[in-house]
Amino acid sequence: MAKTPATAPGFLRRGKVKEVYEISPTELEFRFTDDISVFDKHIPSEIPHKGETLARTAAFWFEMCTRLGVPHHYLSLAGPTAMRVKRVQVVPNPSTLGPHPRNYLVPLELIVRYYLAGSMWDRVKAGKVSAEELGFPKGKTLTFAMPLPEPHFEVTTKLEPVDRLLTRSEALSLSALDAHQLDSIRETILTIDAAMQKEIGPRGLLHVDGKKEFAVDADGVLMVVDTFGTADEDRFWDAAAYARGRQVDFSKEFVRQHYRTTGYYDQLQKAREAHLPEPAIPPLPPLLVDEVSRLYTTVYQRLTGEPFVPLARSG
Repeated sequence: MAKTPATAPGFLRRGKVKEVYEISPTELEFRFTDDISVFDKHIPSEIPHKGETLARTAAFWFEMCTRLGVPHHYLSLAGPTAMRVKRVQVVPNPSTLGPHPRNYLVPLELIVRYYLAGSMWDRVKAGKVSAEELGFPKGKTLTFAMPLPEPHFEVTTKLEPVDRLLTRSEALSLSALDAHQLDSIRETILTIDAAMQKEIGPRGLLHVDGKKEFAVDADGVLMVVDTFGTADEDRFWDAAAYARGRQVDFSKEFVRQHYRTTGYYDQLQKAREAHLPEPAIPPLPPLLVDEVSRLYTTVYQRLTGEPFVPLARSG
């Protein structure tokens, strides 16, 4: 799929998996590509139907938020791979907008974990996170995939080249939020996640973890923005397999594991820790591209309960 020229009408910017266009001073359009990224690296491969599954899944969850009464920026689907949203300012340091800023993207990624997996498991293995920090009794032996005693909330940067974990005070300083607003975000995420699990539970899925993003609207109200609940932002496991002691992953973790197995992830981490040039990420093998495409369409079907019939030509 050819990239849209930067001179195209309304073109504002291109992210890892979507392009952003100006529709009006108050409205943007997200156009989801078939691109894929892991570890903050753009993979030189395209995944057929990925963009469409992301757009349609995101719309499904935003419509759920409307029923829950949770404010969000979603307006409508503008095509199989395009979504119209409310526009907010994007600035690295919102405090420059003055006291009590409004109409801006909160430059944070908010993550809630319900099981021990992903990068958290990496930190546990490396001795960087203790059992007590996750809510377990002191000295508890931790194992991969065990349920956490309570939801674990953490915050990372949003607008930096590589996501960086933040302390609560750092998050408040960087975001121009007050403590009440940050606590409100946590409660909103838990409300959304509970509704998500209620939706997908009958279809045999467990919500393992996921990230969300927020903005402050023109009236000072926090709202959910970007996308969430897709195979890119969240991790899901098959519930029946989990009950038998296996973790069948329905998320982009499948792709991350490929690069761990090949040794690329270790090379990347060593380069980052030593502040050396990062190695280029190789493309996915063709057979794996097909498998990842099937993964995304399967995740769409398992999450929404709807068959995936492509409306857009992909690839």
